[in-house]
Amino acid sequence: MHMPWPLPDENWFAAGQPEPDSPDRRLEALVAQRLSADSTTRRQRIGVTVQNRVVILSGLVSDTDARQVAAELAWDVPGVFDVCNTLRLGDQRRSRR
Repeated sequence: MHMPWPLPDENWFAAGQPEPDSPDRRLEALVAQRLSADSTTRRQRIGVTVQNRVVILSGLVSDTDARQVAAELAWDVPGVFDVCNTLRLGDQRRSRR
């Protein structure tokens, strides 16, 4: 059995990570930029991940309008193939003690 020997430039542990200049990283940055520039989504806790041109939105938002606007902004980015909106509404009931 022959075991391959890694070259100094190879990073086998980062095989699942997209390269810094990959289209997924570029889309991730563009979607995040749009979300931070919009007044509805600017102050929300939204995470953006892109895998194979599919944008995955995660985190908490304050209302359904912010959830919908975030998805629409992601769809408007050229090159996005699909949007998976997993944003949840934050608990607006706060316990008073």
